[in-house]
Amino acid sequence: MSADPLQRTPPAPPSTARLVRRELHSSRALPSVVVAVLLIAGCLVLLFEAVLKAVGDEPFLLDVEAAAARLGTLPSGVPASLLGAASVLLLVVGGLLLLLAVLPGRRARYTIPNERTAVVVDAEVVASSLARRARVAAGVAPEQILVTVGRSTVTVQVRPTSGVPVDAEAVRAAVADDLRRSSVEPEPRIGVVVAESGVIGQ
Repeated sequence: MSADPLQRTPPAPPSTARLVRRELHSSRALPSVVVAVLLIAGCLVLLFEAVLKAVGDEPFLLDVEAAAARLGTLPSGVPASLLGAASVLLLVVGGLLLLLAVLPGRRARYTIPNERTAVVVDAEVVASSLARRARVAAGVAPEQILVTVGRSTVTVQVRPTSGVPVDAEAVRAAVADDLRRSSVEPEPRIGVVVAESGVIGQ
């Protein structure tokens, strides 16, 4: 009995799917630790200053009461430009922290469907394979091809040989065919850039 051409690869087991997701996405541990350390340090400073104030000693780093009174009088006595710059800075920092918390950290890695195991390849491996196909399609030397593989895009830069035109669409088709054969997921977008100046033929 012939196989059904529309039959798809069965879904990976939950444990394999979790493993693949862990390999494809970067951990948020480092940003979380940095933010936690900064918050803990700030709380410890405030606690230390409060203890000094309670025992009647001079402030070590910050006079908490004076700082609170100064904040209560804002924005009087402070240039509007300084307040605006501080507001923009706080907005940017808050936006970055929000994006780190919400968006998945995608690594430059791809998966190849396999019925028995999880296959994850680095972007460098994909770029090396695509560079060979692009070089053959363009008819140039290896050093005249540069392939950059990102999280969702593939950029092929070609420096043609002087006097020999390069068919950008043929290069794009060759790269697309190599991606289809390897079945990497998710399939990236392809961009081909042919330099205006060529090099002397090898």
